[in-house]
Amino acid sequence: MRKKAKEQLPLMLTGIDHQHAEELKGMDRILKENPIINELVLQDLQRGNPKKDTGAEGMTAEQVIRAAVIKQMEGFSYEDLAFHLMDSVTYRGFCRIGFADKGFGKSALNANIKQISSQTWEVINRVLLAEADSRGIEKGRESRIDCTVVESDIHAPFDSGLLWDSVRVLTRLLKRAQDVFPEIRYTDHTKRAKRRMLGVHNAKGAKARKEQYQDLLKVAHWTVGYAEGAICILEKPSGKDREGGMQMTGLCMELKSYIKLSKRVIDQTERRVLNGESVPSSEKLVSIFESHTDIIKKDNRDTYYGHKVCLSQGTSNLITDCVIVEGNPADTTLTESMLDRQAAIYGRYPKKVALDGGFASKDNLKKAKQRGIENVCFSKRCGLKIEEMCKSEYVYKRLRRFRAGIESGISFMKRCFGLARCTWKSFRSFKSYVWASIVSANLLTLARRLTA
Repeated sequence: MRKKAKEQLPLMLTGIDHQHAEELKGMDRILKENPIINELVLQDLQRGNPKKDTGAEGMTAEQVIRAAVIKQMEGFSYEDLAFHLMDSVTYRGFCRIGFADKGFGKSALNANIKQISSQTWEVINRVLLAEADSRGIEKGRESRIDCTVVESDIHAPFDSGLLWDSVRVLTRLLKRAQDVFPEIRYTDHTKRAKRRMLGVHNAKGAKARKEQYQDLLKVAHWTVGYAEGAICILEKPSGKDREGGMQMTGLCMELKSYIKLSKRVIDQTERRVLNGESVPSSEKLVSIFESHTDIIKKDNRDTYYGHKVCLSQGTSNLITDCVIVEGNPADTTLTESMLDRQAAIYGRYPKKVALDGGFASKDNLKKAKQRGIENVCFSKRCGLKIEEMCKSEYVYKRLRRFRAGIESGISFMKRCFGLARCTWKSFRSFKSYVWASIVSANLLTLARRLTA
C-alpha cells in the first residue's frame, strides 16, 4: 500500500542496479588488479616532501587517481567533484571514501590531482595496455594514426583584447605591491584601456580603429613603465620579515613575467597595426595567461589555438600512444617517430598501419616498409600506388575503412572526456590534462570490453 512518507530511512544504501555502476565496478577491478598504478601516483604525491612520515594524512594515492578518473569521465569542475564524492554512494565506493568519512574539498582535490605528472599518466596508460595485451584485447598488430587539436582555455586572441589583458593584470599586481610599499606610484588606466578596446571592436573604419589602437598602445606603454619602476623598488633590500620577503619575491617574478609578455603584445600590435606588417604565426602571442598556446591552421580552413596532438589507436579502440606537439609541424614529419613509439610500447612494429592522408609521402612509405610493416595505408594516396602500400586493393580498402574508426574515437574523447578544450593552466598541466582524458577513456573502454 502506498504511504505518504517513509517513517524511517535505512542506515545504508545498497548497491544500485545501473549500467554506469557496473562500468565503475569493472574499472575498479582493473585498478585493483594493477596496484603499481597507486605506487606511481604516490611517487608524484610525495615529490618535494622529504619528511614522508610526518604531517596530515591527506588523500591516498588510490583516492587521487580514482577521483581524477571520475572528474574527466563526468566533466565535473572541482566544486562539482567535491559535491558528488560526498553525495553519491557509488562514487564514494569507487573512490574508497568510507561511510563515516566527510569527503574532500575542492582545493584538496585540485592540489592532489594536479600533482600527477604527464609522465606518470603515460606510464599508467602503458600499464592498462599491458593488461589489455595479457587478456587478448589489444595486441598492437594493427594501428591507426591521426592528429587532432586540443584547444587552450583562452578567449579570441585579438590584439586589442591582449593589450587590455596586459593593462589590467599589471595594474592589479601594482596595487598589490603598493599595499606593501606605498612609495610605488602608478596611475590606473584600466577604464581607459577598456574603452579603447571596445572602441577598436566597434570602429566604423580602418582610420578610426587605428586611432583607438594608438591610444591603447600609449596606455599599455605607460603601464609597463609603472611596472618596471615598481620592480626597482621591490628588489631593494628591506627590513620585511622572511615570509613577507618571499611574497615580494614572488610578486616581483610575476611582474617580470607579465612585463615580458606585455612587451611582446605591444611589439606585435605595433608591427601589424601601425607598420602594416604581417606577423608570422610562430612569432605571435595569443594569450598572456597561456603563453604556450600555438596557432594551428587545419586544412587552410579553420584556425585553432592550442596544441596539435598525435594519437595512435588499436583495433580495440584503446588509445595506445599520444604525442603532444609544440608548434605546428606537418603530419609527414611525425610518421617515423609515431611508428618507433609503437615499437617501444609492444617490442615490435605493427603488421598493418593506417594513417591519415596528411602523413602520406614516398619517404614515409619507404621508412615504414624498412621497419618491416607489411601493409601501410594512407587515406589519400597522394601519387602512391596501391600495390606499393598494400598486398592487394582489398587490404588497402579494409585499412582505409579501419582508419576512419579513429575519428569516432577522437570524437568520443572530445564529447565525453573533455579532450576538446583543456581547462588546466600551464603547458605542464595541459599535457597532464590530455593524458588524464586518454587514461580515463581507455579505462572505461577496457572495463566495457571485459564486462561485455
